[in-house]
Amino acid sequence: MIAIISIWGTLVVNLILTVAGYTWYLRHVTRPDPKLPEQAPFVSILVPAHNEGIVIVKTVLSLLSFDYPQDRYEVIVINDNSSDNSADLLKNLQDQFGEARLKVINTDKVTGGKGKSNALNIGLKSAKGSIISIYDADNTPEHGALRILVAELLSDDKLAAVIGKFRTRNKNATLLTRFINIETLSFQWMAQAGRQQLFHLCTIPGTNYVIRRSVIEKVGGWDVKALAEDTEISFRVYQMGYRIKFQPRAVTWEQEPQTLDVWFHQRTRWVKGNIYVIIKNAKLLFQKKGRPIRFDLLYFLTIYFLLMTSLVLSDSVFVLSVAGIVHSNLQGFSNYLWLFAVLMFVISTFVTITTERGELTFSNLLLIIFMYLVYSQMWLAVAAYGMVGYIREQVFHKQAKWYKTKRYK
Repeated sequence: MIAIISIWGTLVVNLILTVAGYTWYLRHVTRPDPKLPEQAPFVSILVPAHNEGIVIVKTVLSLLSFDYPQDRYEVIVINDNSSDNSADLLKNLQDQFGEARLKVINTDKVTGGKGKSNALNIGLKSAKGSIISIYDADNTPEHGALRILVAELLSDDKLAAVIGKFRTRNKNATLLTRFINIETLSFQWMAQAGRQQLFHLCTIPGTNYVIRRSVIEKVGGWDVKALAEDTEISFRVYQMGYRIKFQPRAVTWEQEPQTLDVWFHQRTRWVKGNIYVIIKNAKLLFQKKGRPIRFDLLYFLTIYFLLMTSLVLSDSVFVLSVAGIVHSNLQGFSNYLWLFAVLMFVISTFVTITTERGELTFSNLLLIIFMYLVYSQMWLAVAAYGMVGYIREQVFHKQAKWYKTKRYK
């Protein structure tokens, strides 16, 4: 019964967030892009990159072709202890565009190789801009992304950061990338637009966002212990009294894992990172300064602790009942609830993809049904493995490792 209540409670909350996000989208979809002031602020774009030779040229060329005033932004690539041909490729690009537009910082095993947060802190020291923008090394943002993000940020002094939307560039590569494509769309309209609508909350993603330099300096830069540096800095921003806004018109396209092993390592890192953030900030649940992030803390606690435990219990009972080892008085009742849960998941997820051109297809509808049966169980395995890994690292005082996501041509 506890497992059923936990699972259903999470589904209901997600459904409410989806509806809120969708209504927010309907109100904002026809609004014009925000306008830059006549004198645009100088922006420094930081790109942490470790062994990104396969994708780095395409990313840098995309960043250098923004429709933002060319003399009002710089691109800084932190080539972080790379052992591939990244340094040579970046040097060629720098010779072509000049050091004023493209800076390259090459770190070694002493100064670098310690994860994304460390690389960003290194890049920040060399940045000239009053506004900092972050892009991952596998991104190809659309031409207007930076302009829209900066203009939105300048529209409200209480905004510390503005985040854009990310899409899956290689969505048709494998069945896994098709799952991820739907997952990212659902996440953004549910967890970003929905939370913004109901709680004025957004979480900074790892890429395609701008943030005021003054805010980063006030919070002391990125936490080098955090594998989920984006969630961690979001919590600190809210505690300072600032807000973060979602602006879906600013779009970037990024690569996603195409194989299970790469996906598993990436998501395990995310799980460990989010657990670190939860534990670091759990005490704020009972403090006044934690009020702005209380919903997020409760939501993350529910997802990574209560829901995960309930799903493991539910799956175990199901397997044991099929084997005839255990019997439940709720069997018939829970079967109806399970079927209704599938229906709710399918409808709410399908609603989110109707906002995207080309995604409203019958094959995607079938894929969403399949996601509930397969992809959700894959997530459960990752969450459990990540939890065990985090506990093991804490018990044996091991430093969490940053696993680099494999890239594809």
